[in-house]
Amino acid sequence: MSREPPPGEEEAPGGEGGGGGGGDGEGRARAGEGGCYLALCARPVHFEKANPVNCVFFDEANKQVFAVRSGGATGVVVKGLEDRNPISFRMEDKGEVKCIKFSLGNKILAVQRTLKSVDFLNFIPDSPQLEYTQECKTKNANILGFCWTSSTEIVFITDQGIEFYQVLPEKRSLKLLKNQSINVNWYMYCPESSVILLSTTVLGNVLQPFYFKSGTMSKLSKFEIELPAAPKSSKLSLSERDIAMATIYGQLYVLYLRHHSRTSNSTGAEVVLYHLPREGSCKKTHILKLNRTGKFALNVVDNLVVIHHQDTETSVIFDIKLKGEFDGSTTIHQFVLPPRSIQPYQIPVAVPASVTSQSPVPCKLYSSSWIVFQPDIIISASEGYLWSLQVKLEPVVNLLLDKGKLMDFLLQRKECKMVILSVCSQMLSEPERGSLSVIATVFDKLNHEYKKYLEAEQSYTMVVEAGLSRSNPLLKRPVRTQAVIDQSDMYTHVLSVFTEKKEAPHKFTIAVLMEYIRSLNQFQIAVQHYLYELVIKTLVQHNLFYMLHQFLQYHVLSDSKPLACLLLSLESIYPPAHQLSLDMLKRLSTANDEIVEVLLSKHQVLAALRFIRGIGGHDSISARKFLDAAKQAEDDMLFYTIFRFFEQRNQRLRGNPSFTPGEHCEEHVAFFKQVFGEHALMKPTTF
Repeated sequence: MSREPPPGEEEAPGGEGGGGGGGDGEGRARAGEGGCYLALCARPVHFEKANPVNCVFFDEANKQVFAVRSGGATGVVVKGLEDRNPISFRMEDKGEVKCIKFSLGNKILAVQRTLKSVDFLNFIPDSPQLEYTQECKTKNANILGFCWTSSTEIVFITDQGIEFYQVLPEKRSLKLLKNQSINVNWYMYCPESSVILLSTTVLGNVLQPFYFKSGTMSKLSKFEIELPAAPKSSKLSLSERDIAMATIYGQLYVLYLRHHSRTSNSTGAEVVLYHLPREGSCKKTHILKLNRTGKFALNVVDNLVVIHHQDTETSVIFDIKLKGEFDGSTTIHQFVLPPRSIQPYQIPVAVPASVTSQSPVPCKLYSSSWIVFQPDIIISASEGYLWSLQVKLEPVVNLLLDKGKLMDFLLQRKECKMVILSVCSQMLSEPERGSLSVIATVFDKLNHEYKKYLEAEQSYTMVVEAGLSRSNPLLKRPVRTQAVIDQSDMYTHVLSVFTEKKEAPHKFTIAVLMEYIRSLNQFQIAVQHYLYELVIKTLVQHNLFYMLHQFLQYHVLSDSKPLACLLLSLESIYPPAHQLSLDMLKRLSTANDEIVEVLLSKHQVLAALRFIRGIGGHDSISARKFLDAAKQAEDDMLFYTIFRFFEQRNQRLRGNPSFTPGEHCEEHVAFFKQVFGEHALMKPTTF
């Protein structure tokens, strides 16, 4: 877990202890097991491999790799995963480069060549390319390294303390902001949280963190790492190779790889997590049991702690959000999934265009020349590649068979939505159909996340509408993560597809739909009408009208206008639906005109007319509106029925079946004559 590999040096990926990872290992860990849930990114950064002339450095803050040839005299090439355009430049060879990094934003370059000073070079347009130097302030101190904390702020870490500077590029000088004297063995920087960790005391196991923000340096509470056993001699016992810092679920943790457990009855290494808050003391909170010994390396990807084991060429993952065994102070976790290798990776071979037969070369995974950086970087200095490590969720589905635990795991991952929806579809289909209790558990877990988001959104809206957002500039709209699976997601990708397939027994289909509605009600989430429509359509398809009647009678299906309109349209196949619909509309106290409009828009012209007659409003409705709708339906007999109804109304109200000019029905009268003949028009009736 070292930071900057010295030129050409091969290093195991973190940890002391048992032997190297010789041999290919394909036959051991990977044979027939399948389901690799870790992969190297498809587009790595390719750089000139380390050799006696070319030194390679990695900057954790900018995620950039530097290839420095001949001390920079024959060129420096800087490449990052994010920036696809490499930065190339030359600089004067003033001796061996020990450390090289750009400021955040790539405006100022800092280069350490000696133990006493750091050189600076501006990369600002129209700024002179002249180096300027800053020596460390403390006499007799040696600079261990430096970290940029912003675009113009830098920290020197020496063996006698830290010095915090502001760089003034236009003046080509530095201004000391703050310094602190403390004996330092080694240091570590976490750019995501702007925290530097210093190893102090003779044994090195007392760690002192410092936090940096906009020109200020804050000393956080120091803490002690519990060593596996009382050290035999008073020499440095805690190596930086066994420590990492990472942000997991928004909290900063110090991770300690302890090669031997403190309890004598336990064999194998473990990773101890210390939670490092901005205020308050650092506490040991989690222990990750590795159940093996050997050489390890550690990454953090998508809030998962990934432990690579070189001897078996496999990796395991831990999720501290999942339930573990709590002993009163710490939670002990076992790995979530069985050990698997990183997915095999092919290195493309650069060959002349004329040669086409050259095939890609398999990459040697878990190589002794691999070096890992936090949170998710793996570098092979000998092959000249930088990858980010990625978690693949699809294979997890077949490795974690407990659907409840699987959901707990997936809901915490960034790119989880489509995998979760796929799991939901699978558990409703053969051959993996789950029991109703399992399905209910999954629905509840999804709706728990959905409800949390709805509540956060509602709270935010209330604060904004109350005008309190101005007084709280830190207030942010809640972010809708992929874990928020709403009703339209479930309807579109799972439930509507499931009902259309018709492969499950209809009782099971209805039970599943009702289980989802039950879960929504349990979390007090308003059920969207299209879910109720899906239930009604499924009941109608299987002629389960008695069940439909019960659902409506006992208000299992909540009242809504769209639902009432759907019931009206069912009248021809289930006559009581008309009255059920009217009752629902009366309970809703809905504007009658609106209901008529909805029915007409769905070409339910007769249903609309029956509805109006049912509420006694048929004497005042617009004839033209109904005749327009009947004509658009392109059903001559429907048009005839509607036309005749209004003729009869005219006769009853005015004693004459004809339409008055004010009703603007001339084109409909002409259409009626054209289709049915003038003789079909109703004659006035006299008494």
